[in-house]
Amino acid sequence: MQPPHSSHSSFLNYTVLLITLLVLAACSNTKYLQQDQTLYTSASVNVKGEGLAAADKQDLRSSLSSKSLMLQQPNSKFMGTRIKVWLYNQKYNEQKSNWFWNLMLAPRNLEAPVLYDSTKTKASIDRMVSYLNNQGYFYATAAYDEKIRHQKASVTYQVNTGKNFLVDQIYYDVQDSAILGLVKNAEPFSLIKKNMPYKQEVLASERERLFRLVKNAGYYKFSRDAIEFELDTLHKALFRNPLNPFEGITNIFSERKAQEKPTMDITVRIRNPEDTLASWEPYRIDSIYVYPDFPINGNPNDTSFKTDVQPHIVIRSRQDILKPRVLSRSVLLRSGDLYSLQRDNNTINRLYDLGPWQIVTLEYKERKDTSGKLNAYLYMRPKRRQELGANFEVSTSSDYLVGTGVSLNYRHLNLNRAANQLSISLNTGLEMIRNQQNSFVVQAKQFGGRVDLTFPRFITPFPIRTGNRSTIRTRLSAGFDYLSRIDRFKINNINASFGYEWNESIYKRWIVKPISLNYVGVSLNPDFRDTVVNPNPYLRRSFEPAFIGGENVTFIFSNNDALHKRHNSYFRANIEESGLWLNGINSIMNWVSNRQSNLESMTGLTISNFIKLEADYRHYWNLNLHSSLATRIYAGVGIPYSKSQVLPYIRQFTAGGPLSIRAWRLRTLGPGSYKDSSAIAQIFPDQTGDMKLEGNIEYRFDLLRMFNGTVNLKGATFLDIGNIWMLSRDTLRPGGEFHLNKLYHDLAIGTGAGLRLDFNFFLVRLDWGIPLKVPYFTEQKNGWYFSEWDLADKQWRRDNIIWNIAIGYPF
Repeated sequence: MQPPHSSHSSFLNYTVLLITLLVLAACSNTKYLQQDQTLYTSASVNVKGEGLAAADKQDLRSSLSSKSLMLQQPNSKFMGTRIKVWLYNQKYNEQKSNWFWNLMLAPRNLEAPVLYDSTKTKASIDRMVSYLNNQGYFYATAAYDEKIRHQKASVTYQVNTGKNFLVDQIYYDVQDSAILGLVKNAEPFSLIKKNMPYKQEVLASERERLFRLVKNAGYYKFSRDAIEFELDTLHKALFRNPLNPFEGITNIFSERKAQEKPTMDITVRIRNPEDTLASWEPYRIDSIYVYPDFPINGNPNDTSFKTDVQPHIVIRSRQDILKPRVLSRSVLLRSGDLYSLQRDNNTINRLYDLGPWQIVTLEYKERKDTSGKLNAYLYMRPKRRQELGANFEVSTSSDYLVGTGVSLNYRHLNLNRAANQLSISLNTGLEMIRNQQNSFVVQAKQFGGRVDLTFPRFITPFPIRTGNRSTIRTRLSAGFDYLSRIDRFKINNINASFGYEWNESIYKRWIVKPISLNYVGVSLNPDFRDTVVNPNPYLRRSFEPAFIGGENVTFIFSNNDALHKRHNSYFRANIEESGLWLNGINSIMNWVSNRQSNLESMTGLTISNFIKLEADYRHYWNLNLHSSLATRIYAGVGIPYSKSQVLPYIRQFTAGGPLSIRAWRLRTLGPGSYKDSSAIAQIFPDQTGDMKLEGNIEYRFDLLRMFNGTVNLKGATFLDIGNIWMLSRDTLRPGGEFHLNKLYHDLAIGTGAGLRLDFNFFLVRLDWGIPLKVPYFTEQKNGWYFSEWDLADKQWRRDNIIWNIAIGYPF
């Protein structure tokens, strides 16, 4: 269903206004400058160097263009114009002021014109050369070309890196023999390798690695400043024959002729403490004091604290926040252990993961009566035990006019004083469309609920060593969902699962569910059943009531943290199996009853047998402070086996819509080159498949700050590609099966643009999509759709430009 005509008119008016502003902003911003002033319009960096790969050049170009090195930056541009400078002039030179201009001329939308200063350019040259030297380009040179015309200046920096030094030999000069042993034993993990290009940032990372290595071995007072690196670029060939210096010169020229890059030696030096002649001292933990409800500005020696001595810790508290055995199990510190920075971090993370605490702080105090002993003090401030929340959403899409949703959530963070968490959620929603009489009618309604009970440990018949894993959970879940497509079908889904969740590391997470059960009940409208479902064997089998029971394993990798500011990745892999152990139960019941009864005959349901595999990889590049590039590749396949011939309806794949290929409406694309042109499909699009491939790329950028910076208007352009397929031939959907040699032909490609209103705590997204390549379009080879574009035709735009409003990013 399309939006009302007034919405198109309003959008057109705002588009015309935006284009008008951009045209005005494209006009010269130099008329307000004084005669001796020059507007700084552009800067670029050309990088040359022997043996530099294209990726290295791009990285260097990006680094050299940073504000810390290029001291003067031109004004930012939007769509080729310096609109923020133009708005600045409207405010301070044209003195514009009314409700519209007050909205547009918010301080964050303004930029004062950058006046060119050649002294800053010369200083930037020095900084660039210094930076390149720190990266191992000791022969680097830099210069610049400036062009000034019509009070506009542009600068091009010409950078030649020369040859980068390679690391030859690594030596260790460590005064403390025990620390030397640690360093040498861990040498295979060193970040400095022979024949690697020298970079200062690698030395910084190696210093951090050595610091953590020594700290984790008990050296509580060890300092980063004790680690130094000495670089030796002097060529040893000069000293081979001190009695004949000319021979040395001959040697150096003959060796350098054979070298592609010059080399250097690095000495890693670790000094002893400066304030004493003694070496660094390892420390051991003595007593561990835990304060579960420590107040702000509290005193650890306050006599009002109750003391409870446990096997590993001493608990001092006023309230019974957590059972002592649970708290003792969660504190990873042990009396007599060597001090370890890593164990500190693991202990703090484990306590945060339990849930009851808002702040956790760990401090050490050196014992005065015993050398090399530390007392540990854990101070914690508790959260509220219970939380209650509600959410209300209104959305619209190309396949429905208005969608509403309401959800209620309740959480108890410390059930039974054991850090067990209880979560209850209820949700309901409606989708409204306009019928042929232009009246609002309900297209779909849904409601459901879910209960989750999580325990902060592994609950297994046998003990499992958890080591330093964090966020350990055993989760028991149960829920139900009811979906009704008016005059089509009703689906009841009752589910339950039991499984485990844990973090393998700070970047890796596992979710394993050895038991997962789903009951899927289906009720079909008689007309829909007779006219749509029964004639199609695939749909008929898809809509059969089913019993889904099996296992599920999910692996998640994400490194979006402070160490990966420039780019980061997300990967999710999931495998689900259904039917294996249910078939085992079925066989046992058959055997016990002498084939008189089994699970399927007792329940009247068919056991679904399938394996479903999914992989989702995303990569994000932060190009600068105001723009980023997001990419995604997704692949999924479901394979029925044994008596099952199709996947259950709720496990099938779909394409199109606000989270998929946005140039198609939800469930209208595919499978393959098939297109459902029936009258029912116009009202009820519902194409599904056994397999899905999809790729997306989206360029995101900031536009304007509004309402004193509380709302950020952002823009995006995107390209989506993909489709769904059947694994076996469906005679009623020709072209829907997957063939590798038809992959290119079957891929749908769409592009478009979008706007985002970022309110910091949530984001509203509006996307317009238009098809570039249509698998079922037969007028052009391979389905390219450009020849059909008719943007001037209103009906064509209504049928082909798809728009969606959604909450949050699509990926």
